[in-house]
Amino acid sequence: MINVGIIGFGYWGPNIVRNIMSIENMKVLQIADVNNDRLKQANKLYPSVILTKDPKNIFENKKIDAVIIATPVSTHFELAYNSLCAGKHTLVEKPLASSSEECLKLIDIADKNKLVLQVDHTFPYTEAVKKIKFLLKSNSLGNLLYYDSVRINLGLFQNDINVIGDLAIHDLSILDFLMGKQPISIVANGMAHHSGQNENIAYVTLIYDDNFIANIHVNWLSPIKIRKILIGCDKKMIVYNDLEPAEKIKIYDKGILSQRDSKQTYQMRVGYRLGDVNSPHLENTEALYAVLDHFKNCISKQSIPITDGLSGLRVIKIIEAATYSMENSGIPVSIS
Repeated sequence: MINVGIIGFGYWGPNIVRNIMSIENMKVLQIADVNNDRLKQANKLYPSVILTKDPKNIFENKKIDAVIIATPVSTHFELAYNSLCAGKHTLVEKPLASSSEECLKLIDIADKNKLVLQVDHTFPYTEAVKKIKFLLKSNSLGNLLYYDSVRINLGLFQNDINVIGDLAIHDLSILDFLMGKQPISIVANGMAHHSGQNENIAYVTLIYDDNFIANIHVNWLSPIKIRKILIGCDKKMIVYNDLEPAEKIKIYDKGILSQRDSKQTYQMRVGYRLGDVNSPHLENTEALYAVLDHFKNCISKQSIPITDGLSGLRVIKIIEAATYSMENSGIPVSIS
């Protein structure tokens, strides 16, 4: 049995506790939150769980094996660092920390204490994204050409991160999972439409080698909610709509056919291939459940998580580069 302490019972915390309650050999032993109303809610839902306002009590509880952090981004590093120093396996809500420097410190202490450090990038654990990776590896789609994402809504303005850190991080974690490599350069443009607030709209372009390009549009000021990704390959193309209750992925057997004119070899003719559309069956597993179950298994087997500390670091490095580009009139930034 892996006993868990949860820090933060606001937006994401209740979902974490609910899922853990259905995972075999995993138990929520203690919940910490500074808000009395949230603790009252936790007590009403889970009367047997120990409650506290001070996370220190979780770190000092010798019965707790692992800590899950679901608090504002600005608190992630300090809480995760104290958790790892206390010898607890640690799962942190995205992003892992506020800077790549902080991520490196967390990776270092986790390695030193031989602990599991995992970041809650949920999309690589979804059946949809796992299916896309399988299709790409099987080469049934052909060579990757582009990734085009729209992730917009009338959303919550975050005080400690901009819209890239809040929304684009999902696409960056998907790309990190699918590609297995980082881009070579990045360009970003964005705007803060409210004085004193972080950027609420941004356009991020990532350039990879092999002639692959990714474009991400994120926005907190949209009247509608859209979560749609287009992935273009030279054999087939994918549309992934995360808001669809069913058929989240549709595979289009469409593309172009290029050939040279036999009489005028310098002229290229473009034709179009129009084939069938199909939607593969996907298991209806909640992504957060998969994240938590994976965390438990990594602790039990002493294995490395899919979204480990290094994955969190790679994503933060891209966010830092995109933010720098955005703050400097969209200048290209190389990723080393």
